[in-house]
Amino acid sequence: MKKTTFFLMLLCCASVYSQEKLDTVKIVTANKGLKKSLKTVSNTTVVSGKELLKAACCNLAESFETNPSIDVNFADALTGTKQIKMLGLTSPYLLITEENIPSVRGASQAYGLSFTPGTWVESIQITKGAGSVINGYESISGQINTELIKPLKDIPFFLNAYGSTDSRYELNTHFNKKINSNWASSLYIHGNTRLVKNDMNQDGFLDNPIGKQLNIVNRWQYANPTTGWVSFFNLKYMKDEKQTGQLDFDPKRDKLTTNFWGSEINTTRVDFTSKVGYLWKEMPFQSIGFQNAFSNHNQDSYFGLNQYNIKQQSYYSNLIFNSIINNTMHKFTTGLNFTYDNYSEFVNTNNVSRIDNSVGTFFEYTYNDNNKLSFSAGGRLDFHNRLGFFATPRLNIRYNPWEKGVLKLSAGRGKRLANIYAENQNLFASSRVFSILDSNGKTYGLNPEIAWNYGISFTQNFLLFDKPADFTIDLYRTDFQNQAVVDLFQSPQQVLFYNLKGKSFANSFQLDFNYELVKHLNLRTAYKYYDIATDYLSGSFQRPLQAKNRFFGNLEYETLLNTKRQQWKLDYTINWLGNQQLPNTKTNTIPDRLPEFAPSFSVMNAQITRVFSNTFEIYIGGENIGNYRQEKAILGSNNPFGSTFDTSISYAPIFGQMYYAGLRFKIK
Repeated sequence: MKKTTFFLMLLCCASVYSQEKLDTVKIVTANKGLKKSLKTVSNTTVVSGKELLKAACCNLAESFETNPSIDVNFADALTGTKQIKMLGLTSPYLLITEENIPSVRGASQAYGLSFTPGTWVESIQITKGAGSVINGYESISGQINTELIKPLKDIPFFLNAYGSTDSRYELNTHFNKKINSNWASSLYIHGNTRLVKNDMNQDGFLDNPIGKQLNIVNRWQYANPTTGWVSFFNLKYMKDEKQTGQLDFDPKRDKLTTNFWGSEINTTRVDFTSKVGYLWKEMPFQSIGFQNAFSNHNQDSYFGLNQYNIKQQSYYSNLIFNSIINNTMHKFTTGLNFTYDNYSEFVNTNNVSRIDNSVGTFFEYTYNDNNKLSFSAGGRLDFHNRLGFFATPRLNIRYNPWEKGVLKLSAGRGKRLANIYAENQNLFASSRVFSILDSNGKTYGLNPEIAWNYGISFTQNFLLFDKPADFTIDLYRTDFQNQAVVDLFQSPQQVLFYNLKGKSFANSFQLDFNYELVKHLNLRTAYKYYDIATDYLSGSFQRPLQAKNRFFGNLEYETLLNTKRQQWKLDYTINWLGNQQLPNTKTNTIPDRLPEFAPSFSVMNAQITRVFSNTFEIYIGGENIGNYRQEKAILGSNNPFGSTFDTSISYAPIFGQMYYAGLRFKIK
C-alpha cells in the first residue's frame, strides 16, 4: 500500500462519513470548484478550497454565495448576519458539522456560521435531504460538513488581509510546523473589526454593526502508517462583540434606556475537540474512531429594552466502527454517541434554563456493486431525557441507468427540539410581544419538531459542441408531523409560538445546468422553485421571506498560467429573487405598512484576482454592484420604542454597493 493512500484511509477512519468521504476524495479534482459525484450514494456536492476563493468569503456564512445549493439571505436589518437555507428551510433544520462533529446548534444558531473564518476551510460537503444516521437524529433538510485545513498538509505560513468600503477590516494568519514525520501543528489567528458607523439609507440606524472579533485555533495532527493510528486535537477561543442601533446610541450612557435605541451582542466561546482513529493494517476496510467535543458558549445581549442571555455548555462523543460483511460490496458502520447540553437561558427576567441529554446507537449498511447500484440503509435508536425512546430511519439509493447518468433517491425522518429564542433572536429587535400558546410540551411548552424528507435527483454529464456540460434535476418534499410554528401573521405587534395545528410542508424543485462555453470560461446556472406553506391560526400562508422563484448564474474565467505562474481569475455571480411573502403589517400606521409581497430584485457580485506567483496574489471585488436596497428596512425607525418598530422584515440588501480588496501571501 502506498503511503499516501494509507494516510488517506487513516484520515477517513476517524470521520463519521468514512466511506462516503473516501469516495468523495477520489472524485474531486483540482479543476472544479464544485463537484457532484456519480459514485456516492447521497446527493452530495463538494465545495473545494478553490471555490471559496471566488468571493470575499470572510466566514462560513459567506462561503455559499457562488453555490446554487444554498440560499443566502440577511437575517435582519441590523446585525449584518447572513442566514442560509437549504430546500427552502432555515439553518436550524440543517445538521451543520465541523469535521463531522456537530458545531452550529443550540445557542449558536443565529450567529455561529460567522464564527468560522473562510481561510480555515479546506472543503465543504453539502448533502441534500436525508443523509446518514451516524451524526444524530436532528437533520431534516440536509447536512453541511466543513473540513478544516489539515496540519500535515498545510504550508508553513499564510497571510490574508482584507478591507472593504463598509469599513470592515480583517486579518488572517496561519502558522504551521511539521514537528516530525508523524506530528504537525497549526496555529490560526483571525481578527476583524468595523469601527466606522454607516447609514447609507439615512434612517438613523447603522446599516452594519460596529465591533470586533478575535478567533484563535490550535490544531494538532498525528498519523503513523506503521502502527495504524491517527488523531486530531483542536483548541479554539473566540470572542465576538457587536454594537448596533441608532447612530447616536452610546452604550455607556444609553444601555437599556429610552434615550436612543441600541443593541449589543457579546459572545465568548471555547471549544476542544479530539478525534482518535485506528486502521487495521491487514484489513484496510476496517477502522474504529472515537470523537469527543467540549464547548462553552456564552452570549450576553440586549435589543433595545429586551434582554437575552444564553450560556450553553455541551459535551458530544461518538464511537464509530467500520467494517465489511464477507466482501467490500457489503459494508457497515455502527456505534454509539452521547450528547449533553446545559442551557442557562434568560429572556428578560424569565428563566427558561434546562438540561438536555441523549444517548443513541446506530447501524448503517451500504451495498455497492461499483457499477449500477448502491444504497445505504440506516437506523438509530435514541433515548432523550425529554423525548424518551424514539427511532430514526434513513435510506439513500443510487442507480446508474446509463453512462454518466445517475439517479438518486432518499427518504428519512428527523426530530429536533426547537430553541425558539436562540433561533429567532432577530425578533427581539422589534416591538413584538413573545407569546407561547401551548404549555404541555417538552421544551418551552412546545412539542418536538418531527418531519419526513423525501427526495429524487437525476444528474447527466454529456458533451455539447464538444464541450463538457451537465444538468441536474432535484425534487424534494419535507412533511412536518409537528412543527414549532413561528407566527408573524396574527399581528405585527406579536410573535406567536405554538404546535402545528394543521399542515406544514416544503416542496423544492431545482434545475442546474453547467457548461464550459469556451476553454477556461465556465457557466453555472440554476433555477429554483419553492412551495412552502404552513397552516397558521389566521389561515394558510407561504413561508415569510422566502422567494417562490429564484435564479442563479455564475461565470468563471481563468487565464492560462504562464512560465512565471502569473494568472488572471474573473468571477461574476447574479442572483434573482422573485416575490416574497411578507409578515402581516396591515394594522400598522400607513407609513409603517408593507405590501403583502416584496418585489422581485437582482443582486450582482464580481471579483477579479491577479495571481503574481504561487506565493502572492491580490483580489478586488464588489457585492450588490447594482446597488439594490430595500426601501423600508426598519419599520418605525423614527420612533423605535413605539408599537410599529420592527427590524426583522429583511428581504433584500440594506447597505447597497460594497467594494473590497485583499491580498494573500504564502510561504511554502
